[in-house]
Amino acid sequence: MNIKQLIYRNLKKNIQHYFLYIFALIFSVALYFAFVTLQYDPAMDDAAGTVRGAAGLKAASVLLIAIVSVFLLYANTLFIKRRGKEIGLFQLIGMTKGAIFRILSVENIILYFGSVVIGVFLGFSVSKLLMMMLFRLTGVEDVASLHFSPEALVQTVLVFTVIYVLLMIMNAVFIKRQTILALFRVTSTAQLKIKRMSIWQAVIGILGIAMILFGYYLSSKLFSSDVLGTQLFLVMITILFSTILGTYFFYKGSVSFIFNLLRKRKGGYLNVNDVLSLSSIMFRMKSNSFLLTVITTASALAIGLLSLSYISYYSAEKTAEENIPDDFGIPNPVSAEEAPQPDMFMKALDEAGIEYTSHHLDLQQSMANLSDVIALSGDEDASTSMFNSEETPMIVISDEGIEELDAEESEVWFVNKAEILDKIIRFKDQGELSLSGESTTHDLEFKGFKDINILPARLNGAFPVAVVDQLIYEQLAADTNPDISSEFSKYTGVNIKDNRHIEQADEMFHDMGFAKWAGYESQYAAIQDQKMNVGLTMFIVGFLGLAFLITSGCILYFKQMDESEDEKPNYTILRKLGFTQADLIKGISIKQIFNFGIPLIIGLSHSYFAVKSGWFFFGTEMVTPMIIVMLIYTGLYSIFGMLSVLYYKRVIREAL
Repeated sequence: MNIKQLIYRNLKKNIQHYFLYIFALIFSVALYFAFVTLQYDPAMDDAAGTVRGAAGLKAASVLLIAIVSVFLLYANTLFIKRRGKEIGLFQLIGMTKGAIFRILSVENIILYFGSVVIGVFLGFSVSKLLMMMLFRLTGVEDVASLHFSPEALVQTVLVFTVIYVLLMIMNAVFIKRQTILALFRVTSTAQLKIKRMSIWQAVIGILGIAMILFGYYLSSKLFSSDVLGTQLFLVMITILFSTILGTYFFYKGSVSFIFNLLRKRKGGYLNVNDVLSLSSIMFRMKSNSFLLTVITTASALAIGLLSLSYISYYSAEKTAEENIPDDFGIPNPVSAEEAPQPDMFMKALDEAGIEYTSHHLDLQQSMANLSDVIALSGDEDASTSMFNSEETPMIVISDEGIEELDAEESEVWFVNKAEILDKIIRFKDQGELSLSGESTTHDLEFKGFKDINILPARLNGAFPVAVVDQLIYEQLAADTNPDISSEFSKYTGVNIKDNRHIEQADEMFHDMGFAKWAGYESQYAAIQDQKMNVGLTMFIVGFLGLAFLITSGCILYFKQMDESEDEKPNYTILRKLGFTQADLIKGISIKQIFNFGIPLIIGLSHSYFAVKSGWFFFGTEMVTPMIIVMLIYTGLYSIFGMLSVLYYKRVIREAL
């Protein structure tokens, strides 16, 4: 057999065993080339100013390089160790280490750059589809075309050539350092097996679970009134430290501890399914604890970021409606005489034949003493020192401007309740409240909140707006405190009757220069802007998450390949004892549920508590978007578990 035949046979064997690695490499190249192609696509030049497409895609391409590089380097480490006996045999028959390295280099060149060529072709083929998806998510009205970029090709080839050089350096160092005896033993020493459960391991197991639960508890308090100011950063660091270290301890000791308790409950009588699943997990997970911690943490990060971005996208319309209650909000700045007036916009609507309704509000800024109606500590009977020692500026309006509310002379109601503020400040259902002008103070009875949004959130800073009787409002307006006078004295809300004219009215609003002034807002434009910005984030995070899911799933799959080869003699013995292939596959299936299910469940749990702690900053609905993301991620992740079972099935079939 000559060298060419040897290389050909090795290539054929490697393609059969490492097809998933080749698939992941092709997928990574295709995704990277598609991203870089979008970056150089002329169609992105028009969108870059609005969706910041070029900068976002460039950052995504850098992160994608990092993900792919780590995956390829790690996978190459596994593969070169698996070929240890083969390399040792080459040395036994007289080959030099240099010749062996050249053989491996030629094999890798063919497999690696063959995959790169296929990946570039696929990336070019799907680049138009990705562009259409990006335009769809961001709402950009443009025509996506199939565009080949020489710059993207050069950048892709350069990046993956550098990665290939790093792989060859790793292989050269491995071959040079290993002796023939070590090469024959490398696969047998690759995994650490623990024979019995130690007390220290049990302590680590209990500590791991406790640290994870402690991190979850702190995350539930993260943006509550119990954690404010300088404590916030410290609590965040504590959550990360406790959760990540707890995850490491969980894999290092908790899994073995829990399964050891299950095994003891069986009194030492284990069936073949227990032997193939529980026992294997107990002995294997400790040696892979660091890898599993990294995969779990990164999975939680990917699921969490995608969930938050989808929450923002999913809630775009409702969020805009809460922040901008009217189709067009036009305040009247006190100090800017040249600011456009509401009458100008309404006159333009009349001339265009667009029917609308409008309402006007006079705004008054007063000092409010809220010490009796707010409790930041979470105890409704406790007042916070923040509101005991000083008063707070607050916008006050008359009840005559709100049809749904009629306040008595001694009453005050709150409207414009923001969900974010509600997570931090706890309002009582009732209490005493005083509103002060420059020289007078009005003691009023706080009656609670009305579920009404009357002003844009930008005008009142997401703080509630006080509604009082017209007589009280007139007295406050006559006694205005010049030190706290509001930037805006009036507000006009304009609502278009026929939604089909919203886009036309929005164009008029912008063409007349209203959108250039602070506080002048269009609900339609706000929805489009949020979808545009969040859509780009979803696009980038989604594909980076998909790249990580593919690579991490492949890594777990490769680890199962190694384990199946190590355990092949055990399957031979079990088959000779009379166990059928179906008997062994049942135990292996349970094992894969644990191998892939435990990191998945822990990652989902981490992401759930992370998202739950601050989702309200991103939108108005958490459950539906997060469930959709988790179900998609779980479905794709499960594919690798099923592929592992199929590989084990082949190993078991060949074991006898």
